[in-house]
Amino acid sequence: MEMDLDQEAMRRSEMAQAFFREGYNCAQSVALAFSDIIDEEPERIAKSLSGFGGGMARLREVCGCVSAMAYVAGYLSPATHPQKMEERTANYALVQELAGAFKEEFGSIVCRELLQMRKNEKVESPAPSERTPAYYAVRPCERQIGKAAEILARKILSKKIW
Repeated sequence: MEMDLDQEAMRRSEMAQAFFREGYNCAQSVALAFSDIIDEEPERIAKSLSGFGGGMARLREVCGCVSAMAYVAGYLSPATHPQKMEERTANYALVQELAGAFKEEFGSIVCRELLQMRKNEKVESPAPSERTPAYYAVRPCERQIGKAAEILARKILSKKIW
């Protein structure tokens, strides 16, 4: 089982990175690697997470990878009724665990900090960066996307959530 877990985690990681190289944002890339597990159409995932790239529309707040993990967690441990506190607690606990694992790996869940931007840097243009070899060479995003997908896959498999 351990080998299967490692292989599946790496497969999901590679899938997420491939989506990023196709041009999807960080949040879309991570979540799209799990479309089969959450039984959601890829187009719907891409639409739902289109504004979460770049720490939410390039505002450089919570990393889109972490937002995607929270999105997938909503399918795995849904909290659909506001009065069902046990559901909400279970969902929040899962999201906190996933975000905590990401933070342990990278030191932060904040896009600006992950990109080592100064706190007072001006807000970037809403126009996405052109995906060139130079872009990929300086961004840590692809590695973070891969790790987020790996963390999520390991959690799903180890807990037999799906």
